[in-house]
Amino acid sequence: MNLYEDSRRENVHKVVAIVKLISILFCGIIVFSIYGNRYNSIARISSDNYDLVSVTTICVGTLMLIYELWIFSYKRSRFQKRWDISDIIETILFVGVFYAIVFVSGKHLSSFKFLFLFIIITSTIQFGMYHGLLCASVCSVMILTTDLIFGTSNANANSFFETDLVLTGVFVLTAWLLGDYVKIEKNYREKLHALVNIDELTDVYNHRYFQEKLTTSMSEAEEMNHSVSLLFIDIDYFKSYNDLYGHLQGDKVLKNIAQILKNSINDQQTLARYGGEEFAVIAPSIPEEEAIELGEKIRCAIENTCFEGEENLPGKKLTISIGVSCFPDKSKTKLELINSADDALYRAKFFNKNRVEAYVSVLDELKKDIETEHIDLISSFKTLISVINAKDRYTYGHTERVVIYCKLIAEKLGLNEAEKRILKYGAYLHDIGKINIPIDILNKKTKLTFDEWKMIKSHPEQGIEILKHVPSLQDIIPLILHHHEKYDGTGYPSGLQGEEIPYLVRILSVADSFDAMTSNRPYQTRKDYQQAMEELQRCKAIQFDPNIVDMFVEAVGEKEGFIS
Repeated sequence: MNLYEDSRRENVHKVVAIVKLISILFCGIIVFSIYGNRYNSIARISSDNYDLVSVTTICVGTLMLIYELWIFSYKRSRFQKRWDISDIIETILFVGVFYAIVFVSGKHLSSFKFLFLFIIITSTIQFGMYHGLLCASVCSVMILTTDLIFGTSNANANSFFETDLVLTGVFVLTAWLLGDYVKIEKNYREKLHALVNIDELTDVYNHRYFQEKLTTSMSEAEEMNHSVSLLFIDIDYFKSYNDLYGHLQGDKVLKNIAQILKNSINDQQTLARYGGEEFAVIAPSIPEEEAIELGEKIRCAIENTCFEGEENLPGKKLTISIGVSCFPDKSKTKLELINSADDALYRAKFFNKNRVEAYVSVLDELKKDIETEHIDLISSFKTLISVINAKDRYTYGHTERVVIYCKLIAEKLGLNEAEKRILKYGAYLHDIGKINIPIDILNKKTKLTFDEWKMIKSHPEQGIEILKHVPSLQDIIPLILHHHEKYDGTGYPSGLQGEEIPYLVRILSVADSFDAMTSNRPYQTRKDYQQAMEELQRCKAIQFDPNIVDMFVEAVGEKEGFIS
């Protein structure tokens, strides 16, 4: 819609500029006519070339004026959205030029008073009825005043005044009718804009507009060298609320929360309904720290508001969780910004809700634990994982979620800090070998051929090839190599069985499989969390370590409802 508005505005300014150019050409023709006639009468009396030079100078000067006014009018106002002091000055200049033409061509006797219509029309088209009527009124007063001053000695003064009174009526009528049309057209565009860009239920911007605005904001941020923060906001336990009170009551809550969010942001920030019970705020020109403060302000505003029936929700309050990310500090592209904010929101939902979480990359943490000479490799790993996520659209964010699950179960199992660190980094890098697998194989919906399956099964070894040159990461190599081993020995690549599989690998396998089951995959429909838990229990001692499955189910059970 913004592109349409820009195109429309540019076309309007083209039309206005052309009309102004035509009016200036008329002025030039009139000037040539007046001074040409004078030159001819003088030339019959004298052969002096003085008037020839004068007329030539006037002609050249007029042509230059036409050119300069054309450039000034068109180039300056090409993408202007509203009138300002420069437009007032420009209008005054045009009115002044037109009155000068009327004055030198006979004052009240002039037949060129129609010139004022050009500036009345252009002013009305460009800036609306008020501006047009004001311009028409000024022009009318100038013409009628000229008649009263210079036409009083003429016997036909009344006829001149009556004729010009009709002309001024045409001025005002033109401005009024044209202005009314412009107003109707503007109202129609605003309604169309609302239909296209506004969410009907909450009266905030919709997902389509959010995508467009975020693109624009990031482009402007790159040009101006400033940041763009993105906040994702999700209502906690909203599914439970809908189940308790029905969707009509849920819609009322959405409307109320949308209004609170509107009141919590300023005019430079954009609020949109991202989908379902999720909202997004685009906050240009503020760093992550200020975005977190804004998130806390919003969170507190919701927490301190009473909602009907909230006493029956966990915690006895209806609350929100917020994820924050920032461009370009935490992400370099639009997709990275959206997914990093979404990941931060996921963490906020998973860890207790009713909180604001900023995005933290596991690889940024990894930089603290790696030798200085290998720091550059971390950026390369991040790029590789971004490429993998972009290729495998069914599992975008998979690695980040697996890290969260590993962190959860590590706490439950009481792992020491060194084990937690190895598990966390292994979880993040476990699929890095997929970089060499073609996108059509990763996303294939039908059964894989033997060669395609062989290529898929090679990704653990491919991952080792990438990481083996980094001494600081040697501890995570077993997790990369063996995360597809099965407890009964039927996995790959080594066919390890039971406790032959390293303990941390067995933990990663459960977390990895759980997220795979609860994500949309090309070969299966996403399971809900209860179904995934049941599948883990069914595969105990077949694919997974039974004790780890029990601990994982218990740990996630303690977080029951975190996706609500």
